[in-house]
Amino acid sequence: MLKRFLSYYKPHRFIFTMDMLASLVMAMIGITYPIITRYMLNDLFPQRNYRMLVILGTALLFLYIVRMLLQFFIQYYGHVMGVRMQAQMRSDMFNHLQKLPYKFYDDHETGKIMSRMTNDLMDISELAHHGPENILISSISIIISFVYLCTINLPLTLILFTCVPFLLIISITLRKKMRAAFKKSRQSVAEINAALESSISGIRVTKAFGNSQKESEKFEIGNEKFVSARREAYKAMGQFHSTTSFVTDIFNVILLIAGGLILFGALGIGRDMEFGDYSAFIVSIGVFISPVLTLINFMEQFQNGVTGFERFVEIMDTPPEQDHPDAVDAGKLDGKIEFVNVTHAYDDSKEVIKNIDLKIEKGTKFALVGPSGGGKTTICHLIPAFYDISDGEILIDGKDIRTMTRESLRRNIGIVQQDIYLFNASIRDNILYGRLDATEQEMIEAAKRANIHDYIMTLENGYDTQIGERGVKLSGGQKQRLSIARVFLKNPPILILDEATSALDNATEILIQDALDELCQGRTTLVVAHRLSTIKNADEIAVICEGRVLEKGTHDQLMQNGGMYAELYSQQFRR
Repeated sequence: MLKRFLSYYKPHRFIFTMDMLASLVMAMIGITYPIITRYMLNDLFPQRNYRMLVILGTALLFLYIVRMLLQFFIQYYGHVMGVRMQAQMRSDMFNHLQKLPYKFYDDHETGKIMSRMTNDLMDISELAHHGPENILISSISIIISFVYLCTINLPLTLILFTCVPFLLIISITLRKKMRAAFKKSRQSVAEINAALESSISGIRVTKAFGNSQKESEKFEIGNEKFVSARREAYKAMGQFHSTTSFVTDIFNVILLIAGGLILFGALGIGRDMEFGDYSAFIVSIGVFISPVLTLINFMEQFQNGVTGFERFVEIMDTPPEQDHPDAVDAGKLDGKIEFVNVTHAYDDSKEVIKNIDLKIEKGTKFALVGPSGGGKTTICHLIPAFYDISDGEILIDGKDIRTMTRESLRRNIGIVQQDIYLFNASIRDNILYGRLDATEQEMIEAAKRANIHDYIMTLENGYDTQIGERGVKLSGGQKQRLSIARVFLKNPPILILDEATSALDNATEILIQDALDELCQGRTTLVVAHRLSTIKNADEIAVICEGRVLEKGTHDQLMQNGGMYAELYSQQFRR
């Protein structure tokens, strides 16, 4: 994992190197104050050498100006480097998310994914900047100050140095607890984001049913979990900081007393220690202890960054959709589809479809009907390989779809669903999503064929009209026609209509059905419908129930059989 983290520094080697050099110089400057203080107290003050006093003071001021500039460089360019690394990780994660299978999104909420892409990557960015800087400055400061303190008084320095093992033991003991607490805190933030995303997306449903109070109660449950998790994290952090600070305070007292006793010769060691040495040593304690505390306090940021990177890696290590090693570009397909003894189950759960055998001839209209949950939508999802089948094979033009690259397979398939997703962009952008390289005229022709062009031209901004999140500014029928225009523009040989008109009123359905009928012309069409009146003219109809094909045939044949189809049809028209 460390190697993967360090790989993100490679594009920023120059800035990183300069940042580390600036940190090194800052660490060197930091030790000059106690050195000059000791020299002044031991030599300049007794000799009343005012001229050298002013010179050294001026030199120290100049060094502090240099340190100020270095501090600006580190803060500005170091953070810029961290942000660029964060941006690269975000791009990598986004691109990887585009490649993940449907199953991943079945199991992960959108808000939690967003939390990993924002909050977690921000923590990683801070670690990327401050981590090496803190480690370098603090390590060098500790080494230099330790060596310098040894030159003042070795016994007193060794007493000081005994502080470090205690601090390390405490930090190691409390680190695991703090790490677990902050990881739990991150998870609670992700849950809040997921709940928030769900509630805001469904705000219109909430208002329609007057359930604002219920949503508030659901949100408060997650909010309380966040408070509880954060409380535990802060408790662990408080224990960490208070304990380490207490140890350093005790050693300050010990060193103050021990130094005084050595100065007066009460301990029988260090009689040659002068008052200037003693003063410089007391001043230098902070130079030694401060970077030690910085490293220890850095644990909090380290834990946040490591936890964030672990969550980042968790997504990046999720296997993407993989084409078969021998898969090739499908080219332009004709559209003959065959299901040969196909069985499918999600994970290790109950099989959703079992031993399905279907044959859909090129250019024909094939309908799937049956009770909800019977497996109709699953069949539709298997054709474009949104899920890998558990057993059997699906053939298009006589070739197993697993021998085709997924991208080329899906290029040949158009899908119109009941739940239309439109992007928060213009009408133009949403139609062009069907084929990004289409011309203006081709886009307009697709809109005309979907019976949406005339409506678009009544809008003030025409095709440049913004439709809002998920097309909220459009009616259900308008959104459906926009999605149909998108498929017209794509012009695939295979078309899947999954409950495409079930959410529309009768008048709108008739208008949409005209566009769909034209869309189906010359294409192999698989239709899933609950309104059986819409598929009476299908070339063949299959009744799917509990994952199996109960009966197949034309509308007239199935009505004559008197089976489930006839029963479903008669039930609908008795209403």
